[in-house]
Amino acid sequence: MKTKTFALCTGLAATVFAAGFTTLAISANEPVESQAALASLQQTEKAITIYKSPNCGCCQSWAEHLAANGFDTRIVETDNLNAVKQEHGVTRDMASCHTALIDGLVIEGHVPAGDILAYLESPQPDTTGLSVPGMPHGTPGMETGRKDDYQVIAFNANGQQRVFREHTDY
Repeated sequence: MKTKTFALCTGLAATVFAAGFTTLAISANEPVESQAALASLQQTEKAITIYKSPNCGCCQSWAEHLAANGFDTRIVETDNLNAVKQEHGVTRDMASCHTALIDGLVIEGHVPAGDILAYLESPQPDTTGLSVPGMPHGTPGMETGRKDDYQVIAFNANGQQRVFREHTDY
């Protein structure tokens, strides 16, 4: 499957991935434990539902990143993302351009596939989800040529937050 990369939300319509897409891509930048998690995912095929605007190209690129890393992506296009975020406890400071759900976990924004897998291997009961707030350059789906340092934040419905992973080594 050919992958398209869009730098910003460009207004392009979304395409839907075929179920059962199992191509496994492991980035050299992923931690070793994430590579093992990616390999195990190929065996189990995790389904993730992504809520996104029908006009957002970076959200589509993030979905393609997940599919390329073994996730069974299901895209739901909506013009009311705020309702989805509120329903799933995403606070304004954790918000980004799309919201996804996997195994009861909320994934907000451009969280790398390896970080999602690492969290799923050792979930923490006091956590609602993972977020990359905003839209940092260099995150999956936001490949613009510039790479910002960013953090993946674990958060809960009470507003508590902690750094789950930091991405600073480019």
